[in-house]
Amino acid sequence: MPISHLSPEIRKARVARAEINLVQDGKPLANREVTVRQVRHKFMFGSTGWDAIPLANGMLSGAAKEKAEQHMDRFCDLFNQATLPFYWANFEKERGKPNTQAIMKAALWFKERGFVLKGHPLCWHTLAPDWLLGLSNDEIRRLQVERIRRDMSDFAGVIDMWDVVNEAVIMPVFDRYDNGLTRLCKEMSRIPLLRLMFQTARETNPKATLLINDFDMSSAYDILIEGCLEAGLKFDVIGIQSHMHQGYWGVEKTLRILEHFERFNLPIHFTETNLVSGAIMPKEIEDLNDFKAKEWPSTPEGEERQARELVLHYETLFAHPLVEALTYWDFVDGGWLNAPAGLLRKDGSVKPGYEELHRRIKGDWWFGEEKMMTDAQGKIAFEGILGTYEAVWEGGQAQFVVEK
Repeated sequence: MPISHLSPEIRKARVARAEINLVQDGKPLANREVTVRQVRHKFMFGSTGWDAIPLANGMLSGAAKEKAEQHMDRFCDLFNQATLPFYWANFEKERGKPNTQAIMKAALWFKERGFVLKGHPLCWHTLAPDWLLGLSNDEIRRLQVERIRRDMSDFAGVIDMWDVVNEAVIMPVFDRYDNGLTRLCKEMSRIPLLRLMFQTARETNPKATLLINDFDMSSAYDILIEGCLEAGLKFDVIGIQSHMHQGYWGVEKTLRILEHFERFNLPIHFTETNLVSGAIMPKEIEDLNDFKAKEWPSTPEGEERQARELVLHYETLFAHPLVEALTYWDFVDGGWLNAPAGLLRKDGSVKPGYEELHRRIKGDWWFGEEKMMTDAQGKIAFEGILGTYEAVWEGGQAQFVVEK
């Protein structure tokens, strides 16, 4: 597909010229017609992979299984990255009995389909297990370190990307309920705790991509990152949450937030993004968890608004050279906070937002397929969207990467 229609910003960030020498039986594939097609984006378009867990573990049958398979077919047709849950309180409800097997089956289900996987999160004060409460801070520290070593080792080679510490900005002052990690953070303070968590993760899996992740887009997050880097603490990616239950940020605010973190010259992942297709949550609510809605329906007007805003948000981030990933939260309505924030309705039908994103991710931003002729040296040259490609010809094929 010609890429002349792309904006100058997207072309600069996501397009590169490829010159590939094709060989067959040790000789240049000279003067041959080949079909070149893109098979995967380099940019990570993702979502939460919760729905794959019961499906991969054989927990569904009949209509429920059929519905889940339909959901995941649409998931796989749009995305190339999935986040799987490692919330400690749920992952290890009983001390010493982690839910490793069930999550591994889901991870392998995605891996077989070519997905990049991320575990979320390894250290978070919210959803820390209650069985930590009766322990000393020294014991909590030891168990948190052991938890990182265990889970990263168990999943190494399958999940090699992790939100290591989640929402550290408020961790030492979190007061909604008592938990072991907030008490530990108060004693250690944030940067020493972060250093211990990231050092442990790095030692456990040196090949892993490690993220710090937060929802607090005030200067407090910026200052925390600066303090970590000045203290010699190293992470690979800055994670930004953009839960927009209270309305779309808008392009101007999104770019302003990105500017706060550009100076660190680190990759940026938008780790938790959503936009509702129903009523907007009231602005006066400070903690999104305080909004309790038994019914929060998607509406036709809201779905059209969601689609427009999704396109703007994705276009803004896809055009930014430091942004490498965007994870949508959640794929189906009724997930977190019972919000109508999915790309599918509860009945599994597709919203306009899904269709618009598919039109970009697998259309406007996708090279597609093109026939080319190799030269006398077996070379093809073209401009393509960054990602993985394959060249196919009669009697052979080859896979290659288009990158900067």
